[in-house]
Amino acid sequence: MADGEEKQMQLVTFQLGDELYGIDIMSVDGIVRVEDVRAIPNAPAYVEGIFNLRGDIIPIINLHKRFHLKRAALSEEDKLLSGFIIIDINGMKLGVVIDKVSRVLTVDMNKMQKPPQMISGIGAEYIQGVFNRDDGYLIVLDIQRLFDPKELQQLGDITP
Repeated sequence: MADGEEKQMQLVTFQLGDELYGIDIMSVDGIVRVEDVRAIPNAPAYVEGIFNLRGDIIPIINLHKRFHLKRAALSEEDKLLSGFIIIDINGMKLGVVIDKVSRVLTVDMNKMQKPPQMISGIGAEYIQGVFNRDDGYLIVLDIQRLFDPKELQQLGDITP
């Protein structure tokens, strides 16, 4: 890649607590409204349960619980934008609870900065990078690192 050449990436952005997060659109399988989630006995605390999406049984992960984040205070209108983002990690589908979906943004990866050691309760090892914005940060999550292989195995075992 030549110097100064833009490397663009599309991110699906969403709010979790007070922060705006983004994940690579290529890892997103869809966004769904909150549906009936069935609790699973003996599942890790951050697993809300499972839900059926067009015949696929998908574990629902609550990043608020996993990273000890507060839920965003949302207006009734904004609550309509809450739900799950369905992500695909190495062929395994997971639903991630979000407070509010924002929009798809195209970003210049050359402008992404290294994450601080700790930002909003999520450790730097889970963050691909950060973009400065007028109203704060856009934190780009590295979904391949959000769950280690052992956790993925455990999540795979709870789906029938």
